[in-house]
Amino acid sequence: QCPGIEPLCLDLADWDATEAAVGAAGPFELLVNNAAVAVLQPFLEVTQTALRRSLDVNFGAVLHVSQIVARQMIAQGVPGAIVNVSSQASQRALRDHAVYCSTKSALDMLSKVMAMELGPHKIRVNTVNPTVVMTDMGRINWSDPQKSAAMINRIPLGKFAEVDDVVNSILFLLSDKSAMTTGSSLMVDGGFLVS
Repeated sequence: QCPGIEPLCLDLADWDATEAAVGAAGPFELLVNNAAVAVLQPFLEVTQTALRRSLDVNFGAVLHVSQIVARQMIAQGVPGAIVNVSSQASQRALRDHAVYCSTKSALDMLSKVMAMELGPHKIRVNTVNPTVVMTDMGRINWSDPQKSAAMINRIPLGKFAEVDDVVNSILFLLSDKSAMTTGSSLMVDGGFLVS
């Protein structure tokens, strides 16, 4: 849909491969970190494999890719914007989401530290924090009508988010229309956190 965009397919947990691929892909002015996994397990059943994979993708990959891109932005002396896709789960405990909620909370704080340290270089960093989004992952984890009904009943707007709801929020945070916004979390949750 977007001519000129060249996807890179790689395992973000592999830091060497990521460094080589992303480092060669610049220059950058904008970055959206959207890779995530949601391995749902009750707290007492969380496995080391699920924990490591979630930390590698939901937190470590964002940190590493952002380092690579921000270093390039600074070296070029250009202002930039980074948007990290977090979740309402960073702010509210959800059953069977111990690892997911924790990695998204860590991502929110990482984004604030990035905003503080990269701000002097004219690089803004924000998060969007959506509710359940009707992506393939969202459909897999929320296809059970009983589970989804309980969540939807807590959302004042009465529905899950569509991809465009999140994309439009990201576009705002990447644009000059949010030129004085950094270190912020934009909730795209239909009011979930106020209910």
